[in-house]
Amino acid sequence: MTEQLADKKCVPCRGGVPPLKGAELEKLHRAVPDWTVVNGHHIQREFKFPDFKQALDFVNRLGALAEEQGHHPDILLAWGKAGITLWTHKIDGLTESDFIMAAKIDRLV
Repeated sequence: MTEQLADKKCVPCRGGVPPLKGAELEKLHRAVPDWTVVNGHHIQREFKFPDFKQALDFVNRLGALAEEQGHHPDILLAWGKAGITLWTHKIDGLTESDFIMAAKIDRLV
């Protein structure tokens, strides 16, 4: 299912839809098991690298992907790591697009 998610395109949220909860949220989370669901509100993952340059290269590729998808994560760049947090700000919660973006990010590694 991870590959199927990664092949989809993020869809801009216009608001007015409820955030994912329950079985639907759990099903999408199973597709990206390395991500952590935090309080049912956002997902996050930390990626580790051997040095700053490789972490920066990853973040730059992630930035290009985010622009292409129109879905922009919070990114924390530090020496040897990049922390990524995703949620849909328009509804202050999670949508399928957050999990699509997570699957696409997993492909970058």
